[in-house]
Amino acid sequence: MGQPEQRAEGVGPFTTRLTWHRAEGETVVWESRLARRRGALSVRGSGDAVTVSPSADAEALGRLRRLNTVASGAFVIGGALFALGAAVAQFGSGDAVESAAVYFAGGLFFNIGGYTSLLQVLNAPRHSQGGGPLVTADWRWWGYEPMRLDWLSTFVLFVGTLVFGVNLLDSFLQGLTVQQTNRLIWTPDVVGCVLFLISGQLAFVEICHRSRPCVHSRSLGWWVVAVNQLGSVLFMVSALAAFTRPATGSLVNTDIANWGTLSGALCFLLGGVLQAFERP
Repeated sequence: MGQPEQRAEGVGPFTTRLTWHRAEGETVVWESRLARRRGALSVRGSGDAVTVSPSADAEALGRLRRLNTVASGAFVIGGALFALGAAVAQFGSGDAVESAAVYFAGGLFFNIGGYTSLLQVLNAPRHSQGGGPLVTADWRWWGYEPMRLDWLSTFVLFVGTLVFGVNLLDSFLQGLTVQQTNRLIWTPDVVGCVLFLISGQLAFVEICHRSRPCVHSRSLGWWVVAVNQLGSVLFMVSALAAFTRPATGSLVNTDIANWGTLSGALCFLLGGVLQAFERP
């Protein structure tokens, strides 16, 4: 029997979906996000019914569940703490150090969530020739795979969380001039937001298999990506509103800065809750 016909889809050099048409009439589809989050392939028989079939071994599925639990939990806690920090800034006593401490704790959980998301990519089961069962790779704590779109998306996300960490650490500094505040606190904030937006766009490309936006309302993975990207947009709005005017020494709009952070954080919290169900 000959090799099954194979079709690849994606954007540029990135492959996000492979389809194998077998001689017996069965069609097997590997999708990047479905395989790494759920350890599964899509299978369509001679009829029209499509099933999502677990294809990885028990070790890989257990690994995916554990990583997903840590990542989703970290984003839920991080989002909750960021929302709390924004609420303290908006409605609290006005003590900047108090809200900065809450933000910093939330940032640590975002760091954990970003790194664990990268581990999900590095340790996800890989597709095999001809649409066979997914292959479990050896465990890795680090890897460099820039030609994989999922790696690039999660790597940019992780770097974004680290840049946010610089912003959050600098928030504890006292007696800064306006120029120092904008350089040490505001600039890393904006850079982190840009990296989050880039990561979200790459995640959309991965799940849509094309550069143009798509709507997959029945896909849990699509909702996770969409909610998180909305959170990134709100974080960017907040960051722009937090610029300190050199002439007055005041923020562009304190209310927008706080409410943007609060609502964006709630989006990441919701995204973490949704991600908890995107598991094998």
